[in-house]
Amino acid sequence: MNADDHESALSRRRVFLQSALALAAMPLLPAAAETGVLRIGLTPVFLDDQMSFLTRWRGWLEHRLKRSVAFVQRGSYREVMDLIRGGKLDFAWVCGYPYVRYRHELQLVAVPVWRGRPYYQSYLIVPADDRKSAGLADLRGKVFAYSDPDSNSGFLYPQYRLTSQGENPTTYFSRSFFTWAHRKVVEAVGVGLADGGAVDGYVWETLAEFHPALTRATRVIERSPDFAHPPFVARPGIDATELQRFRAALFDMPADAEGARLLRLLSLDGFVAGQPALFDGIARMAARVRRT
Repeated sequence: MNADDHESALSRRRVFLQSALALAAMPLLPAAAETGVLRIGLTPVFLDDQMSFLTRWRGWLEHRLKRSVAFVQRGSYREVMDLIRGGKLDFAWVCGYPYVRYRHELQLVAVPVWRGRPYYQSYLIVPADDRKSAGLADLRGKVFAYSDPDSNSGFLYPQYRLTSQGENPTTYFSRSFFTWAHRKVVEAVGVGLADGGAVDGYVWETLAEFHPALTRATRVIERSPDFAHPPFVARPGIDATELQRFRAALFDMPADAEGARLLRLLSLDGFVAGQPALFDGIARMAARVRRT
């Protein structure tokens, strides 16, 4: 690597670290109960102007539901799950992995539809200039980026892959770390902070559409089988009418002009009811990983 390339790599690393710190410092909406307000939990979304998007989505939901709506954003799935299980949220958009762990407590509300189907995949990615790595086996002893310890695509699936092959995930890589967002996995691998990473394929493909420079710095070397897309869930004991009204609003988004625009920003076709059985594959992986 010449001096110019080295300086460019250092600059990219600085940008990644600065953006990661900015995400961690981002102001979060409170989770305190407020009478009459519908509280919806989210982890950080991958949009550039996410506050503007959430303001528009909140306004649309308030118009449809005829009540106040607040998005409660937290930095990890664990924080969101603790809030909704404790009744401090009414609904939350979570990953399939924490859903299957607590589906005896939570109610499935809706599943996103992406490219005509309620499924997505986990992608294993490496830096674009790594032309030798062809699969997980080539990342032994290297640095690996996960997204979140409660992420299906960003943690459970690679853990399952390793344990299924008789490997120990805690010693397979020389070092691993969490970025706490799928977009940050792409960025970490792209700037060389990690030799590989596991990322939500829907996020990677959406970034490839809107921010190709980010994904162009990475290369997909493996794709998982299909998994049910991360669902919306409802808190324990939620009123059935309240659940049905929120579900209907999500279902109606494609037929409404502003709702359809919001879906396009998310690269989604819409939402469907789905069935808990859609997540049985994730449940089987989780059971296998727990046994090891």
